[in-house]
Amino acid sequence: MEGTVDGFRYGVVTPVAAYLMACLGGALGLRCIVRTLLSHESWKPGWLALGAASIGCGIWTMHFIAMIGFQVVETRIRYDVGLTVLSLAVAIVVVGIGVFIVGYRGASTLNLSFAGVITGLGVAAMHYLGMAALHLNGTIHYDPAIVALSVVIAIVAATAALWAAVTIRGFLTSLGASLIMGVAVTGMHYTGMSAVSVHVHSRLGGSWAGDSPTSLLLPMLLGPAIFLLLAGVVVMFDPLLVLGDGDWNRRPASAARTAPQSDSLFEDQEKKASREDQERRVVQARAPQDPHWAAPRGPQR
Repeated sequence: MEGTVDGFRYGVVTPVAAYLMACLGGALGLRCIVRTLLSHESWKPGWLALGAASIGCGIWTMHFIAMIGFQVVETRIRYDVGLTVLSLAVAIVVVGIGVFIVGYRGASTLNLSFAGVITGLGVAAMHYLGMAALHLNGTIHYDPAIVALSVVIAIVAATAALWAAVTIRGFLTSLGASLIMGVAVTGMHYTGMSAVSVHVHSRLGGSWAGDSPTSLLLPMLLGPAIFLLLAGVVVMFDPLLVLGDGDWNRRPASAARTAPQSDSLFEDQEKKASREDQERRVVQARAPQDPHWAAPRGPQR
């Protein structure tokens, strides 16, 4: 029989929490990518890796927080630990490929499109791999058209996020981009979940083996959540990441103003030395002819 699928078991709590985690991961990831663009002296591989891990952890955490609110009324749900962890690795690695493409090859239209497709497919793969980790007393079916739509949303969201990372430099504008990215990623998740239908094997499945989703997911969510908090600390302690301007790579304005003055001072000193040298030659030329002539003294200091 067809199971009763409910993706909002706890009301708006899980969607809002999932959205906030997606925004946090996106914001940290975008700032880390911008960091490599603002300062050529920064350690680019490290910042790009931190950005990819932040975005990947944010997406993965968003997915499984949302899944805490997912239930099939007629059967209990459990998760395969191996596939759940593998979905996290896929999210970080594939997002990292897209981030490194943009970080090293530039933000041309071709590079952004290629990186966006790879990253979007990685986000979709993480989602459906996470769904494959779900076990219940029934069979999960998907609507192909809605699945395709969710993949398109993932690709568009990933491309927009990478474009924002290389185009938007200011802190507030990056924050706004991360909020939009959170909407897109969370929308992709719930679009994919709307494609789900479950055929329950028997009515006896209500007591089918398996712990509650929270007994597994909550402990597993602690690691990525702590990582995101630590990444946030790294970002907040780097002034360039917070301010988001490129002034650190340019000569300070005060130095620019004093440079012409310093140059003119050197020119004046050279002219003065030249005049003193000419006077010295005159003194040397007149001294043998006029023994009573006294050499002029230099300026009193």
